[in-house]
Amino acid sequence: MTSYKDSLILGAMTIPNRVVMAPMTRNRADENGDPNELMREYYMQRASIGLIITEGTAPEHVGKAYPGIPGIYTDTQENGWKLIADGVHSVGGHIFMQLMHSGRISHKKITGLDPVAPSAVKPAGELFTGTGMDSFETPLEMSSEQLNATKAAFVDATSRALRAGLDGVELHAANGYLLHQFLAENSNTRVDQYGGTPENRARYVLEVLDAVLEVAPSSQVGIRISPNGKFNDIDEVDIDGTYSYLISELNRRNLAYLHVANQAGFDGLAFARERYSGILVANSGYGDKDKVGTLNHLISTNQAELFSLGRMALANPDLMARLNTGADFNAADSSTFYSRGAVGYTDYPGLKVT
Repeated sequence: MTSYKDSLILGAMTIPNRVVMAPMTRNRADENGDPNELMREYYMQRASIGLIITEGTAPEHVGKAYPGIPGIYTDTQENGWKLIADGVHSVGGHIFMQLMHSGRISHKKITGLDPVAPSAVKPAGELFTGTGMDSFETPLEMSSEQLNATKAAFVDATSRALRAGLDGVELHAANGYLLHQFLAENSNTRVDQYGGTPENRARYVLEVLDAVLEVAPSSQVGIRISPNGKFNDIDEVDIDGTYSYLISELNRRNLAYLHVANQAGFDGLAFARERYSGILVANSGYGDKDKVGTLNHLISTNQAELFSLGRMALANPDLMARLNTGADFNAADSSTFYSRGAVGYTDYPGLKVT
């Protein structure tokens, strides 16, 4: 019987266990998007987890979603990520970077630029822009020139991440950000080759992926999806058609993994397991009250090869030791998720040694 404690060959790496640190926005980067020493400490603390997936990192400035999130589009950002990758590797860890383009989930107050998206459809809701909450803006519909420029930005970001020493990249096609916006009918109302049918709505996601695969081995590229996701004002209608087609195409590309964030009302994990023949990373979603039980069940029954944990990894720098010994877990302090500084970031206590 497979256990979460078992090692796994992932591309050219062998990771020591089946646990993944899920990507989580933490807003600790410098204001110019440079990673810093505090971030290095945070990731190094959690390096016993089989694979770390970093917080969403902007591949271009217009794709920056929130104040304080990191980028990977300048030399100083690349240098900052090199220090983090070197630090994680120095303590035996493995780390992929999540490339997250915000699309319409941004604001001119954050970037100085109009947000861009598949279509000029304003999302409902507000976001924190640095000093307070502001309503989302109506984005600019991406022209063919902008589509090409953003695709090139993903390619450059991938090259920079690998050059900085990251073990790979994950494309964020979930949670209502740019690539997900192309997949969803309510955010993509285009009438050209990128809108309408499942094949057309998936086209840009696959074009970006294929462009990234020109500069990175498929074994160093993963992708995250969230079928039926509602976050950031997303509404998907033809879930079966959209994701059956997308997953069939992903199957042909021999990726490092497919990361599925399960959503209420649709069992995306079972859906993906039935259709995807490669390594599946399961994320059971916010509603799961027994993460450890779900982790053990999915891994032991081969319903997933890897299982990603978010808040538990955030609050427990020694997560693997606690899992292995059955120790209690620190509770995550949600009031510090998106604040600045070490509090609620690098100061969660480890197990007391007796």
